[in-house]
Amino acid sequence: MIDLRMGAVFLLCALIIGCKQQKQTEIETTVKDTVSIKMMDTTVSKPTPSLQSFEGLADTTFVRLADFSNDFAYDMRYATENNFLKAKVYDCAECYVRVKTAKALITVNRKFLEEGYKIKFFDCYRPNSVQYKMWELVPNPQYVANPVKGSIHNKGGAVDITLVDIDGNELDMGTDFDFFGHKAHHDYTDLPEEVLANRKLLKETMEKHGFWSIRTEWWHYNLSAGSNDKVANFKWDCPLP
Repeated sequence: MIDLRMGAVFLLCALIIGCKQQKQTEIETTVKDTVSIKMMDTTVSKPTPSLQSFEGLADTTFVRLADFSNDFAYDMRYATENNFLKAKVYDCAECYVRVKTAKALITVNRKFLEEGYKIKFFDCYRPNSVQYKMWELVPNPQYVANPVKGSIHNKGGAVDITLVDIDGNELDMGTDFDFFGHKAHHDYTDLPEEVLANRKLLKETMEKHGFWSIRTEWWHYNLSAGSNDKVANFKWDCPLP
């Protein structure tokens, strides 16, 4: 009788341990399968093959814009050597922004599409470590934000953009992206009427949809609601070669 009782006790203990192990495995699997990850106090939505909905995502979550709209064009300059750094500082070309920035960009882009244009991106979210590299080359707050304080690019609330037509041709804005000189300023008017009209279209449309410009760069726009977010330094995942 004692042997039978002891056997029953051992069997019960084994069942309890097995259940606990199974429960722990389920918890670990659930954690691995969550749709977002935490980096530097920054939530980042994981990319998926098809377009996503913003439902369930906080406004401050970082998202890959291409996962939510395919109506944009891209020329991510810092993923190439065609930039003022003369160096590739992004491992791969991606445009990440906060959810609230993405929503505003999709909304304003619909307006441009009605006019026969769409937004083309040169830069979006920028890791703060890259901001330090830029500051080393151009320590001028008129053009490059001090990395100690951080740029709104580092917060996921700023974008560098131009407009392209339906065939992908860039509208003439008078200078190239990242031209550090008076000719790129909004108040520089010694330009052809076509260029002035193109800049006006970009600026007025962006400002009507919650963005504000800076005087020295025709391509730079900040989301008004994005300036108070935290500076981030995460780096996005790149596709395997």
